[in-house]
Amino acid sequence: MVKLSVIVPFYNVQQYAPDTLKSLRANTREDFEFILVDDCSRDETPEILARAERELPGAVLVRHEENGGLATARNTGIDHARGEYLTFLDGDDWLAPGYYPQLVAAMDELGCDFVRTDHVQCTGRARSIHRVPQGRRGVVLNPREAILPADRSTSVDYAYAWAGIYHRRLVDRGLLHFTHGLRTAEDRPWIWKLHREAESFAAVGLLGVYYRRGVASSLTQIGDVRQLDFIRAFDQVIEETARDPEADKLLPKAVRTYCAIMAHHLGSIERFEPAVARQLRSMSAAALRRLPQDLLAQVLDSMDPERASRLRRLRRRPAATRTVAA
Repeated sequence: MVKLSVIVPFYNVQQYAPDTLKSLRANTREDFEFILVDDCSRDETPEILARAERELPGAVLVRHEENGGLATARNTGIDHARGEYLTFLDGDDWLAPGYYPQLVAAMDELGCDFVRTDHVQCTGRARSIHRVPQGRRGVVLNPREAILPADRSTSVDYAYAWAGIYHRRLVDRGLLHFTHGLRTAEDRPWIWKLHREAESFAAVGLLGVYYRRGVASSLTQIGDVRQLDFIRAFDQVIEETARDPEADKLLPKAVRTYCAIMAHHLGSIERFEPAVARQLRSMSAAALRRLPQDLLAQVLDSMDPERASRLRRLRRRPAATRTVAA
C-alpha cells in the first residue's frame, strides 16, 4: 500500500532539477512514491529524470509527448498516483530533509480531507516565511467557513498546491484535479473548489517546502500570452461560486480577489509584450463587464483609489474577444 504520492512536474528546469531530486531522496520511505512528470522538456531535464528513475527509490517517470502546462502535468500525476495521500512539488523547488514523513504524520493525526502548511519563499539568497492565513492551527475546521471575510486575506488566497497534503477521497469525489490547459493561476479555481466542496481541513505550522521565486523561466516572470490565463481561471471561480447555494455570501470575496489580481497585472503592464498588453486591457475590460455590476461597484468603492480608477477606466473601453492563441 502506497501511503504518499508526490507529484512533481518538470519543464526545462535542468538548472534546478538536481536540487529538487536530491531533496526528494532525503524524503524517501518504502511506502512513498514520487511521480516525476516531464512536460516535454527541451533541455537536459529528460536525461536528469531518466537517471532519477533509476536512482531515486519510489520514482515513477511519466513523459508528455506535448507540453501541456502545469495544470495538465499535475493531472497526469494524479491519474498515476496510488497513494492514500497526495501532495505536489514544483520541479524548481525543494524540501527540507524528513519533511514528508512529518507531513504524513500530521495528516494521520488530524484525519481531515486536506492539510495546509506554511512555506519558505526564496528569492536569490533572501529567505522569508509565509504562513497560511488561518489563525487556528492543528484543529479540524470547515473549509467553507475559511473563505471569508471578503476584505481580508484568507485560506483561498493562499493557493499553493504544494503547501499541503490531500486525502485520496478528494480524487474520488472529483475535487483534486486542475482545470486542463491552464498555464497560470491554475491553483485558483482548484483552491476555491476545495474550500467550497470538501468537508474538512486544517492548517499546521510545519515548514519544509522551499519555494523558489524569481526564476527566469517561470511564467510569473514572463510577460507572454500564457499569463492571460488568469482571466480564464478567475472566470471559472466566479461562474462556479455563482452556482453555490451561498453565492450571496461568497461572491463578494471572489469578485474582490479577481479585481485585485487584474489590477496587479495592469499595474505592471510594461513587462508584457505590446500585443499581449493590448489583449490584457481588452480582455480585462470584457471580464469586468461579465461580473455582477452591482457587486463590482461595491468592490471598486472599497479599493484604494489608484487601483479602482485603473479598473474604472477599463470598464469604459469597447469589449473585445476573449480568445487568445496560446
